[in-house]
Amino acid sequence: MNSPSCVSVDRPDWDIFCAVVDNYGDIGVCWRLARQLSAELGMSVRLWVDDLASFARLCPSLAPSLDAQSIEGIEVRRWDAAALPAVTPAKQVIEAFACNLPEGFVQAMAACQPAPVWINLEYLSAEDWVGGCHGLPSPHPSLPLRKHFFFPGFRDNTGGVLGEADVSARREAQLADPAAGWAALGLTPPLAGELTVSLFCYGGERVDAWLDALLAHGEPVHVLVPDGRGAAEAAHWCGQWLAPGWQGQRGAVRVQGLPFVEQREYDRLLWLCDLNLVRGEDSFVRAQWAARPFVWHIYPQDDCAHLDKLRAFLALYAAELPAASAAALTDFWLAWNHGVGIEPAWRALLAERAALAEHARRWAAQLAQRDTLAVNLARFCESLL
Repeated sequence: MNSPSCVSVDRPDWDIFCAVVDNYGDIGVCWRLARQLSAELGMSVRLWVDDLASFARLCPSLAPSLDAQSIEGIEVRRWDAAALPAVTPAKQVIEAFACNLPEGFVQAMAACQPAPVWINLEYLSAEDWVGGCHGLPSPHPSLPLRKHFFFPGFRDNTGGVLGEADVSARREAQLADPAAGWAALGLTPPLAGELTVSLFCYGGERVDAWLDALLAHGEPVHVLVPDGRGAAEAAHWCGQWLAPGWQGQRGAVRVQGLPFVEQREYDRLLWLCDLNLVRGEDSFVRAQWAARPFVWHIYPQDDCAHLDKLRAFLALYAAELPAASAAALTDFWLAWNHGVGIEPAWRALLAERAALAEHARRWAAQLAQRDTLAVNLARFCESLL
């Protein structure tokens, strides 16, 4: 990439660089952030993505063959480090999740006057140390640039949680007419007395163990499984092949595969289900906005470092729960992530469903009272311009 002269009239407000790693959490977060900056804050956004085919699963209107296109008012660009076009960097540049900007683009940033605000958007965490690192600068070793670390989080000394201004209103409008919501998903409403659960996880033997626990409990359950990891195990458990439209039943447990859906439809599914099993970061946050009890399958890391992050969130989330409810929630989350002890932990969790449902509504209401990540990010960057 050649370094262009920095002409302010050509500069968009934001450049967001996103590397799709091995799932959809990174692009899921970046796409939601780009849409919110554009739709709610009126900013011009250019989103660079290195895997447009994966992005297209979340955004079906996207054409993976195009190097540049406009989707919902956002300029989407293919990020090919070997052939990045010579463009003027935006006023604010986001390096999502330490994805490392192309060197030529960094050189172009250094040529701008004023230089862009450079943000490394970090992963969401409830750990105590996050507040002390949020907003810290890191000067470039050889260029007149400074990168700032922006940490999403749940406390006032962090960057907040990503969520649209109207997400609570849209959720409540949908819940006022659940039959219409199920119809929009191409599904029939649950049967009388049937528990509905969405299953979105990283797969493994935990899926069979959990479905066995549902079967042993005997309560009618409808398990809805979006396409992805865990779907094959769920299909095989009920004697089905993983194919479009698969569904099966064992005892009182109905299991149904769903196609991979775009983000707004996945939100709808979370709103309508009684309980949501989610994974990664994006669906973890959306499950909180759904105001429903949920279970988080955190992305595994070496040396089990992810469990510190899991326990930190549990300590914060469960702080206002009754002791029995907090213990049941903690035990099942740990059993689910370890893949052992799932059956007794599931029985205990079911016994606390009412308390957990009420707590989930309170938690979502508390989130709605805080400024969202996009608002905090824009305010932080404005203070550095």
